[in-house]
Amino acid sequence: MAEKQNKMRYSKRSLSAQAMGKIDPKTKGVVPPIHIATTFIRDPDNGYSSGFVYGRPDNETVREAEAVISMWEEAEASLLFSSGMAAATSVFLALKPGDHVVAPKVMYWALRNWLMTDAKHWGLEVSFVDMTNIESIRAGLKPGRTKLVWVETPSNPLWSLTDIETAAEWAHAVDAKLAVDSTVATPVFTQPLKLGADVVMHAGTKALNGHSDVVAGVLATSDISPFWNRIVSNRKNLGAVLGPFEAFLLMRGMRTLDLRVREASKTALDLAERFSTHPFIEEVLYPGLATHPQHALALKQMKGGFGHMLSIRVKGGEQAAIDTAASVGLWKRATSLGGVESLLEHRASIEGPDTPCPPDLLRLSAGIEDVEDLFADLDQALSKAHK
Repeated sequence: MAEKQNKMRYSKRSLSAQAMGKIDPKTKGVVPPIHIATTFIRDPDNGYSSGFVYGRPDNETVREAEAVISMWEEAEASLLFSSGMAAATSVFLALKPGDHVVAPKVMYWALRNWLMTDAKHWGLEVSFVDMTNIESIRAGLKPGRTKLVWVETPSNPLWSLTDIETAAEWAHAVDAKLAVDSTVATPVFTQPLKLGADVVMHAGTKALNGHSDVVAGVLATSDISPFWNRIVSNRKNLGAVLGPFEAFLLMRGMRTLDLRVREASKTALDLAERFSTHPFIEEVLYPGLATHPQHALALKQMKGGFGHMLSIRVKGGEQAAIDTAASVGLWKRATSLGGVESLLEHRASIEGPDTPCPPDLLRLSAGIEDVEDLFADLDQALSKAHK
């Protein structure tokens, strides 16, 4: 307890930069070793006093990274998974066949697709609602049957917001859990558990890692409940675990999380403001803009920044958007987000005919390059596409 109190004297930025101050006990190295053992010695009495039994659920490097995440989210416990999808689906698989779920119409495409297809085989009933209208959550609840409300805020790729506190209040009123995908906000700007959520999810592949070299998922909880224990069991029994080297890379990325996220968010806001008056752009979608319809909510639940993600709708429609993407140089045409390099993507092409994404939309993930270079590169691409 004394050690925990001593550590919490320092800011989250300081604790994250030093990976909670973990030191290798043997060499005194400031970077702990990667633990790769898959099995562990039993005690003479046949027990495991070390707390380690087998490498699938037990790995010290994984636990060290989980401790950093728990610190950021002010969580009771955290779990690392082999991907963001593994983390997210583990939450839904902790439900029972016949349970009802409320989810947003606009959300990460891969999870939305899973909920529309494979989740039905598990017997889940899913209602997709417009969570930009908070009343739609209450209208979508089925008392006695709704067991989970899934929120993604800001939502990908339109960057609309959901009021987490209100969603938690209404979910709990019908004895449902609230889970929040906070990948874009990151724990630097929003801590959903403090706003009433039961579980927070991150695609660790994105900003938590920040270097486009790890696929990982994260869950954190405010309560070690039976529901959480079912998630723990799912990870163990389904084998959706993160390897020790990936956990090490994720922890390395989180050492610079605060610096990267704040710089990228500053760049995103700068670009959003500049492109708002660009002659070849119809609309900029970014919660940090005063013109965003939910800017007041962004100010309320995103403290210190509005995230590194924005989207632009290009005048001239789908072809103009595709031509713009084809003409960038510094921006990289690639899927994913949250890395130190700035990425650009025509999302409708990826998501297909059922997407809620407008065909003229380009999704932008601001990195940490010089903002002047990023603006100039996209500006010339827009001009070229409109010649």
